[in-house]
Amino acid sequence: MSAYEFTLKFAIPEGLDRQTLEGRLFEGGCDDALIGTGQKGRLALSFMREAGAAREAVGSAILDVRNAIPEARLVEAAPDLVGVTDMADLFEFSRQNMRKLVQTHRDSFPLPLHEGHSSLWHLADVLEWFDRQGRTVDPTLHEVARESMQVNVAREAARLRRPDDAVAG
Repeated sequence: MSAYEFTLKFAIPEGLDRQTLEGRLFEGGCDDALIGTGQKGRLALSFMREAGAAREAVGSAILDVRNAIPEARLVEAAPDLVGVTDMADLFEFSRQNMRKLVQTHRDSFPLPLHEGHSSLWHLADVLEWFDRQGRTVDPTLHEVARESMQVNVAREAARLRRPDDAVAG
């Protein structure tokens, strides 16, 4: 068993008060999560869940939240998307050093998911690249980043298959 750290963000009905949310989540098995409700209509849960694999940890957490709050809709699983600053923080580089590393290794560094003023990468791809470069990468972080990416990609794929929901989000 390993301890997996990840965050799940959900859209929830605005009428649910924090005390009701906390009670339902605790009773529903989310007693291993810190609850954030700072944004109206949103719920962020920062989990530290023990499981045999990241897939089991993230999957059981999503089911627990959906059972506790059936009207909750998954927005995002993290860690997944990262920018240059996020990568620099993770590997304890300066932002400039990380940017230089990306530029210097254009031929082998993972392609960004979005390229522009603020480019974004899947963390799992970045961790795999660093691992190939001989840099020590936390295996549980790598595993949970891969699972978060798969959850987010599956959520988007499901949304694209339902054109009626595309407008509703």
